[in-house]
Amino acid sequence: MSDGRHADLPATGLRTAGAGGAPQLNVTVVLLDDGLSSTAIMPVEIFHSAGGLWHEIHNRPGEPAFRVTTASVSGDEVRSPYGLALRPQAGLDDIEHSDIVIVSTSGLRWNEKLVENSALVPWLRRHYDAGAYVAGVCMGSAYLAEAGLLDGRLATTHWAISDQFARHWPQVCWRPDLLVTEDSRMLCSGGVYAAIDVSLYLVEKLCGHEVAVQTAKSLLLPIPRTHQSGYAMLPLSPPHGDERIRAAEAFLQGSYKEDISTETLARQAGLGHRTFARRFKAATGRLPAAYLQAVRIETAKSMLERESAPIQSVSSAVGYDDVTFFRSLFKRNTGMTPAEYRASFGPMAVRHEPQFDLPCG
Repeated sequence: MSDGRHADLPATGLRTAGAGGAPQLNVTVVLLDDGLSSTAIMPVEIFHSAGGLWHEIHNRPGEPAFRVTTASVSGDEVRSPYGLALRPQAGLDDIEHSDIVIVSTSGLRWNEKLVENSALVPWLRRHYDAGAYVAGVCMGSAYLAEAGLLDGRLATTHWAISDQFARHWPQVCWRPDLLVTEDSRMLCSGGVYAAIDVSLYLVEKLCGHEVAVQTAKSLLLPIPRTHQSGYAMLPLSPPHGDERIRAAEAFLQGSYKEDISTETLARQAGLGHRTFARRFKAATGRLPAAYLQAVRIETAKSMLERESAPIQSVSSAVGYDDVTFFRSLFKRNTGMTPAEYRASFGPMAVRHEPQFDLPCG
């Protein structure tokens, strides 16, 4: 823009050194009128903190992994329904390149907002085509759907508007039971708080588990959730279009406590044993038994990160009654015993100072 309002705009077309010397990734958080400010502010703070804050707290050198820029459609400030004004650093036209785009929510009158913010739709398509990860927070997923980026793909949104979205964009596979979805660099989160989940999810995906956990601990945030009733589960396979195998994956992820045979999965998919096994391996990179094992280990990792339950209880909860076998399997997959993993990535203990009865005043 030429009016000088955004003289402090970061050089979004450039990459500098970030955490661990890796190139710093550019994140654009899109601010929209009438949206809940937290759906924009939390991603800004999480990405800004990743790679840097943990080291700063511990008096160690460290560089942020991401360069964060806020932008509105026109470059003008936006206001929340409760009057909080947010002044962006840029307008959409100022953003030359972005590795990640986060679209915050813009209220429940989504059909009106799509017209009001129509310039956002082709802008999202352009940046996605250039290789960006694009995430819609809550109602923000409407802009991704309107851009056609969610056609035939998995998506989620807030439960209160999911039926409306399903009627308006029937070509999208809406899953309101999920808090976070990812399908071919398109991400959606199901509510206001899920802005935290999708942001930490992307930090983990692009910077690794340790940086994500450090970021969460620095900000006193929980490890990201992806399902309303379950634990964090990163995708265990690359994106693929085999619907029968995707259904089998969903079944395994929902029934991981059970001993599920390949024959059972093949029968559910309507395929022969060998055909199913071949297609499952081609789509996911794993045979069904190895996939089930990976689901169990990922679930156990999430439990160890979030809970203080005994290792025996974690082992049983993910389908292994033999805790010795579970410990061995866990170490083979992660390089750490369950206890070591919890010590590294579990909830941060708060040390309580001794209490003394002191007079007030």
